[in-house]
Amino acid sequence: MNANELLAYISSPNTQNRFAALYGSDKDTLALQTQRYNSLVEAFCKRYGDGNIRLFSSPGRSEIGGNHTDHNLGKVLAASIQLDCIGAVEQTGDGIITICDLTYNEDYSIDTNRTARIEGEKGSIALVRGMIEGFKRAGFKVGGFKGMFTSSVIAAAGVSSSASFEMMICLILNQLYNGGKISVCQMATAGQFAEQKYWDKGSGLLDQMACASGGLVTIDFENPTSPASEKLDFDFSKENYNLILVNTGKGHADLSAEYSAVPSEMKAVAKLCGKETLRGITFDSIIEKMPQIRSACGDRAVMRAFHFLAENEKVDAEVEALKNNDFKKFLSLITDSGNSSWKWLQNVYVADNAQEQPIPVCLGLTELFIDRNCPATSAKPGACRIHGGGFAGVMMALLPQELTESYKEYMHKALGVKTGDKDPVYVMSIRPEGSIEITE
Repeated sequence: MNANELLAYISSPNTQNRFAALYGSDKDTLALQTQRYNSLVEAFCKRYGDGNIRLFSSPGRSEIGGNHTDHNLGKVLAASIQLDCIGAVEQTGDGIITICDLTYNEDYSIDTNRTARIEGEKGSIALVRGMIEGFKRAGFKVGGFKGMFTSSVIAAAGVSSSASFEMMICLILNQLYNGGKISVCQMATAGQFAEQKYWDKGSGLLDQMACASGGLVTIDFENPTSPASEKLDFDFSKENYNLILVNTGKGHADLSAEYSAVPSEMKAVAKLCGKETLRGITFDSIIEKMPQIRSACGDRAVMRAFHFLAENEKVDAEVEALKNNDFKKFLSLITDSGNSSWKWLQNVYVADNAQEQPIPVCLGLTELFIDRNCPATSAKPGACRIHGGGFAGVMMALLPQELTESYKEYMHKALGVKTGDKDPVYVMSIRPEGSIEITE
């Protein structure tokens, strides 16, 4: 569609209904999203000129259970959220991918024939180059396009702004050059390849698969080339609860070493137990070799291995609780998961900078709020935990809807948020669709 046709398409009843499903149906939200897409199309035309433009959307994700388990073939419970990266794209025949990103103020081009890693190249350009290479190694087709992007996914904060972008690029290549036939897992694998080989980040597949899948989904990574996934028909809002994320004020863009240490330490323990990953290893097998493991891997590695084993069991229990509509039990398990991450996984702050602990501060504030307003003995308890990779970024809370505004006011006051500041408290909704072409 050209620009005028596309603007009319965005305002059409069918597209507005789709926006309502993706972002929420209230009037202000629909108006905001309509203007957001209109502005993107206008920016595309200003940068590239009018043409045959297509629209794409790729959400961020919330990790609800299974903290730091996917990279060792564990289990997770995750959901795509209404925050997303959107793109206006036109296919080209020159083999050149040109990207202008309004959110990150980036403008660059990549020759799809030149995809070997370039020493010193960083940021999203390195990531895109890695994904193109990942596609080519998997035997998929690649080609050129011109793209204009903008994102509402909180950056460097644990809701997978990078994976949202990765799945956007993979989706575009899938739709433009592969007939939409590439699976979610195959796209996720290309994103993982780019992070591991072009960013030196020990990424699993959780972030990419959760962004691309849509809805509330449980994923078992025991078979890493074909993870088993199941969508769960459950909506927190029907329980009159809100999923809330709090941006603690410290980004994690410079913490790749901390993230990579988690899987490497877990795998070091697994190796001494005769396996490549912790999947299939028991507590007893670790305890039996405890002196050797502590000596070779260190005590933190032991604790992180314990977290993995316990967290895998919790995911199964969380899924069972949701299927049985035992929401109170589910909330208790979320709290237990958070405590395991804090105590055993130890990913709530950076050990070398112990004086700076924004996540524990926000978790502590939230625990106090829950104890005072909805304790575990009440009919409507609450829950909170670290969210995503940890060390910095975002924490998660599940609270009764009637307490959401008072919680926001409480956190604003405690964190010193002033009028005009960006609100660090985000009320999330689960998005039913993952990475999609809007104009399809």
